[in-house]
Amino acid sequence: MPQFIAGLINNFLIAFGVVLGASIFAGIGAIITDHPPLKTMLDLAGSIKLWAMAVALGDTFSSFAAIEKGLFEGEFRSIIKQAVMVLTAIFGANTGYYFIKLIHRCGELWQS
Repeated sequence: MPQFIAGLINNFLIAFGVVLGASIFAGIGAIITDHPPLKTMLDLAGSIKLWAMAVALGDTFSSFAAIEKGLFEGEFRSIIKQAVMVLTAIFGANTGYYFIKLIHRCGELWQS
């Protein structure tokens, strides 16, 4: 498997896992502190998406270096690669958010 595709898969799953993991542990904390866990999970998932994307991208300075290289040295391929990496991280974080949103919606249906 090419290294670029492996990086895309890793970026997606890292961003997804950050949102999902943080939300689950926030839900556990909400149970311990006697707050509504599903609402807490959904609120946190919405606010942590940007951080999940930053974590997935990892070394952001290398991203900036690649963009600079693309702009000033004419290597537009590196700009496109970085843009695809960022979009993949955004997609992973949003997928994690919508997964938590689905859990929240199912919780509302089960309580009815």
